[in-house]
Amino acid sequence: MKRTITLEIAGTKFRLVVDSDEAHLRQLAATVNQRIEQLGDRAARTATPAQLLALAALGLADDLVTAEQRLKQVEETTRRAVSHAIERIDRQLAIE
Repeated sequence: MKRTITLEIAGTKFRLVVDSDEAHLRQLAATVNQRIEQLGDRAARTATPAQLLALAALGLADDLVTAEQRLKQVEETTRRAVSHAIERIDRQLAIE
């Protein structure tokens, strides 16, 4: 069911019509606002809200790409470990 909510991001209020979980959207907005706060007072004084949002978006996108790369490395390491374990089991079974 669609409803209207208002989120404040970078000091600007956004009125949205959504059918997703409001609490989740508020959590996402808080994450963006936290990222903007991390940019510091100087950025907040000199940058427009659009510039602040762009910087926050770039930082969050960088976090996502880094997390995806780490996930890929963990998956590859896991595949190799499982493959080696299977090979050792197969060798052991062939000996018995």
